[in-house]
Amino acid sequence: MLFNLRILLNKAALRNGHSLAVRNYRCGQPLQNKVQLKGRDLLTLKNFTGEEIKYMLWLSADLKFRIKQKGEYLPLLQGKSLGMIFEKRSTRTRLSTETGFALLGGHPCFLTTQDIHLGVNESLMDTARVLSSMTDAVLARVYKQSDLDILAKEASIPIINGLSDLYHPIQILADYLTLQEHYGSLKGLTLSWIGDGNNILHSIMMSAAKFRMHLQVATPKGYEPDPSITKLAEQYAKENGTKLSLMNDPLEAARGGNVLITDTWISMGQEEEKKKRLQAFQGYQVTMKTAKVAASDWTFLHCLPRKPEEVDDEVFYSPRSLVFPEAENRKWTIMAVMVSLLTDYSPQLQKPKF
Repeated sequence: MLFNLRILLNKAALRNGHSLAVRNYRCGQPLQNKVQLKGRDLLTLKNFTGEEIKYMLWLSADLKFRIKQKGEYLPLLQGKSLGMIFEKRSTRTRLSTETGFALLGGHPCFLTTQDIHLGVNESLMDTARVLSSMTDAVLARVYKQSDLDILAKEASIPIINGLSDLYHPIQILADYLTLQEHYGSLKGLTLSWIGDGNNILHSIMMSAAKFRMHLQVATPKGYEPDPSITKLAEQYAKENGTKLSLMNDPLEAARGGNVLITDTWISMGQEEEKKKRLQAFQGYQVTMKTAKVAASDWTFLHCLPRKPEEVDDEVFYSPRSLVFPEAENRKWTIMAVMVSLLTDYSPQLQKPKF
């Protein structure tokens, strides 16, 4: 872990014989925290300031340190329940949320399309009101962002976007925690996106500039990010003094990039477009040729599941690939989201330098 922090000696711990040699973290009294997220929805990172997103990453690091490194049991969500609506199948989102919520003492309840049809057998308004009376929060992995917006409007409990056609905010939190751990800071990094102008890219565009990160995007013609999201991302870049570059040349987007990022070219619901998409994305595979024009400290991210046409084995399984720490961090970041939206907990770990 590269947070470049140290452990403070704690007299009480010494008296109790507890070990203090726990890697490179610093643990002490919680710092004054001005961020308050309790009761909020997490539908898109567009709705959160840089300081609020940093708080969620700080809390993620804190929970990971206290639970994984120190072996503490933190039943912060004891007595609370979570409704989990999944219109789309998932490995990481389901496993990280279900195990994370349970690890914090809460009870997750998994609902598939066999259990609940949003807006079909019951209106979204009615569903939101029923769930509000029986659970403390809802994480929904859906097709349409508009369904999440209606749920949030009608529910009296926090609604969390587990993925939609437009955004995937909880994935980006895991990406940023992974980069924070690796580089020690996010400020000044250049992210090179090579692939589809999809929900993952949209969430990066809504947040990267808030950390003073630059973003270079290459997509095939016809597969660019949503124009309204691009316009807002350009505004964020201007406000924060960062660079946002959109192009169609993968090598140009990779040039000087610290982090090479790609994702599936064919998302769930796009199977009929497979042949057309594979043809459009010719030349977009991330390889060592791509990495040669990147920064000397380049790393690679992919949110999984991965197909070989998106990135070859040499990059995907290289020491520069952070995909598996990135996958694990889905758990710590979603735990932090749920704790921040449902409790008044303050991190015990010293705040990282972002």
